[in-house]
Amino acid sequence: MKEIVIISGKGGTGKTSVTSSFALLAGKNAIIADCDVDAADMHILMQPDYEIKEDFYSGELAVINPETCTQCGICADICRFDAISIINNKHVVEPLSCEGCGYCARVCPVNAIKNIDLKVGQYFISNIKTGTKMVHAKLGIGADNSGKLVANVKNEAKKLALKLNKEFILIDGSPGVGCPVTSSLSGAHFVVLVTEPTLSALHDLKRVYVLVKKFNIKAACIINKWDINTAVSSEIKDFLKKEGILHIADLNYDEAFTKAMIQGKAIVEIEDSEVGKILKESWETIKKNIS
Repeated sequence: MKEIVIISGKGGTGKTSVTSSFALLAGKNAIIADCDVDAADMHILMQPDYEIKEDFYSGELAVINPETCTQCGICADICRFDAISIINNKHVVEPLSCEGCGYCARVCPVNAIKNIDLKVGQYFISNIKTGTKMVHAKLGIGADNSGKLVANVKNEAKKLALKLNKEFILIDGSPGVGCPVTSSLSGAHFVVLVTEPTLSALHDLKRVYVLVKKFNIKAACIINKWDINTAVSSEIKDFLKKEGILHIADLNYDEAFTKAMIQGKAIVEIEDSEVGKILKESWETIKKNIS
């Protein structure tokens, strides 16, 4: 079983569109994991049935019992996050501000405060249109600990892949270089970097590759919309050559990408799409280089 992670240094490069195409091409041989939990959208193209739904808890939240609280205000005075305010003459905890440190509960003279497990999102296991399963999640609004939720999604995907004897786990990672990306890369066998020919994308490609190198994972790159700025595309190719990153393909700008998304399809499902043909060749290249 091989883990393939598709990431990008920045959002909007076409990462999820590429991942969904690879998911279609892998078919029943892969478990799909959408680890872009902050802005999950693989479900739009994969038609999941949400067969299993589970709440995900991480961290803690302070809760004040209004019947026990004497309104002394000690908790509000010591909270360094300003998470306790007075509403209708009662001290209450603002959930989005509370860091769950528990100090307010320790100093409360009447034990009116306790910490509870914090629900930060949900994760799902779904049957999808490719005849396999997808593990995906939704981080709650303003919730923290997305890296832990990503780790949970990956662990569930691994369990399924082992149980069902799948050849691949395809992971749609988050953009950027933060905690969710680090969590996505952990344990991976191969990384596909999806970028575009803009200066910001090149800058962020370099940043995320520094992270990939720390994990010592073999990397390849796809340049999407390469023809909108051939000069920057050339700079990207020079960087790939310098770093020894496998340059898989150049995808030309194609409005079929948008048409496919409107129809809830991956680009490889659109007949006579030149980009679709290139992605089919790219998938074969990946399989050859990961074995």
